[in-house]
Formats: sequence, C-alpha cells, structure tokens
Amino acid sequence: MAAGPIPGSPIPGSPIPAAPSSTAPSSAAPSSAAPIPAAPIPAELAQAYRRCRDLHRRHGRSYYLATRLLPAWKRPHVHALYGFARYADEIVDRTDAGTPADRARRLRDWSDRFLAGLRGEPVDDPLLPALLHTVEVFDLDRDDFAAFLGSMAMDLTVRRYADYPALLSYMEGSAAVIGTLMLPILGPADPAAAREPARQLGLAFQLTNFLRDVAEDLARDRVYLPQDDLARFGVTTAELHAAAAAGRATPQIKSLIAYETTRARAHYAAARPGLDLLPGASRTCVRTAYLVYGAILDEIERADHDVFARRAVVPTRRRARLLAQALRQRKGTFTSL
Repeated sequence: MAAGPIPGSPIPGSPIPAAPSSTAPSSAAPSSAAPIPAAPIPAELAQAYRRCRDLHRRHGRSYYLATRLLPAWKRPHVHALYGFARYADEIVDRTDAGTPADRARRLRDWSDRFLAGLRGEPVDDPLLPALLHTVEVFDLDRDDFAAFLGSMAMDLTVRRYADYPALLSYMEGSAAVIGTLMLPILGPADPAAAREPARQLGLAFQLTNFLRDVAEDLARDRVYLPQDDLARFGVTTAELHAAAAAGRATPQIKSLIAYETTRARAHYAAARPGLDLLPGASRTCVRTAYLVYGAILDEIERADHDVFARRAVVPTRRRARLLAQALRQRKGTFTSL
C-alpha cells in the first residue's frame, strides 16, 4: 500500500497515537499533550507500526527503554526508523539465509520497494508503510536512507577496514545518518547546531556495538576493528579467532580494545553538547540512551577489556539507576557521562 502523510491519526489497537496535527494553531498545547483527534489510520499502516514496535522491543532493549520517555505520539516514528534499520541488518547478517548474492538480491529488492513507495507507488511490505508514513510526516532526508542502504550493501562484500577513516566511511551510512534522521522527530530548537552532535552520537553507539560484538562479528568473518590498529598492537585476525575460541583475550587484544574504547569515548564527548539542544522529553530520552550505551563501555573496562570472556551487558539494576539519573537531570544541563 502507499503510505501518505496522515498526521494526528491514532494507531488502531494501540495506546500510542501518531503525530499531532500540523494544522493546529500556534497556541495549541505542547507536544506532551494529547494530539488533536483525527480519523483512524488504515489498519495495514497500523499493523506496520506495531511490527516495527515489536522489532524494537525484542532487539533494541536499551534504545526501546529510552524511547518510552518520549511523548506517545513520537514513539511510533522512532520504532519505524528502528524497524527499517533492523530489518535491513537482518537481511545482510542472516548467513543461514542464503549466499551473499542471495542476500544482496533481497536487499536490492527491498530497497527498490522502499524507493517505489517514496515515489507514491503501492508497497506490499509488512514494515515499509510505517517508515514511508514517518518519512512524509517529518520530511526526512531521502539521501540519508540511500547512505544507510549503501552501507548495508557493503556488509555483504567488505569484511575488513584498512584504517579508521575507512571504517568511518562505512559508519557514516550505518550510524551517523541514523542520528540525523532522528533529529526532526526529536525536535531540537536549532537543528543545524544539533546535526553534528547527532552524527557523533550515532558513531559512538555504533562503535560501542562493534566493541561489544567482536566475537559475534568474527563468526560472520567480519572485523570492524581497523587493520592498522591490529598491526599497531601486534594482533592478527587469526589471534582474534583463537581468543574467541578460547573465550579469553590476550594482553595485546586487551590493549587494542582499550584503545578503541578511548576512541568511542571521544565520540560520546563530541555528542554531549547536542543533548542540551533538545526539548525536555527528547533530551531525557537521548540522555538515557547516552548513559546506558556509555555504560556498555564501562562494562568492557570492568572486564579488563576482555570482550571474549563474556558479552558486555549493563545489569538491569544499573540501567534503572541510569534512568533515574536521566530523569533527575531533566531540567538541568548535562555535564557528564
């Protein structure tokens, strides 16, 4: 089905409404208030939003938790972006779902359906109607989606990155654009000033994931740690595989991970000024994600940078404390990780 802009439409069967009406007068209540009622949206579009929400809830626990802090009308649109990114990631990562050529064909077919939907053509897909509706509601940048799909295609053929600039080129599409796509939904007062911090936060989250998931990526024959960094610390890919098999990192690997952790911290620091540019609920949401994802790096450091002994996970009790911290700082300036 073709998904056009239907602002202000409640999603049937869900307590989460979509965006408030863009035709509301300037004296209307702020975004935290209930949206102006509108006719129900089509059931198929509502189902697409629910599918995106379910994907988000199952696979992005920390991010999903943070999203619950947004006004109800914004949440489905964040779920739609997450569902789009997750589904594309699943296509390229499911090594049991065919050869790289098979997965490339699936990604190309899905990308073609998305592009057709952007042109207003009918789209038969369980997720894309929600994304297309979100794109129209917030007038999201189509070039950002093209960059994201380009990076997903790279995952089918590129297994190694020579240096950090090469990895950054990949992460521009896989992570930085996710930050900029989120901005219209988050609603900063100065979008231009918020753009670079949003990019940096996307890079910080992505690099955190790479460090946490070194063993998982190795199983897919992918190494996101730059090759020149491996050489600098005297680590080979064969030694990474051996460490994964043994469930224990060598001192050289730990030093490598410590170095990359410092790099990730630098991206978080560059993202920090953008938090204060966001309005109340959006600031609390992103601050929570910032704190919880940053705490993954704390867990890596607590394990002496041994990412093979166990997967770095933030304990539930600590996540609750970080959420409480974000809520306490709701009205203040964010000053620390």
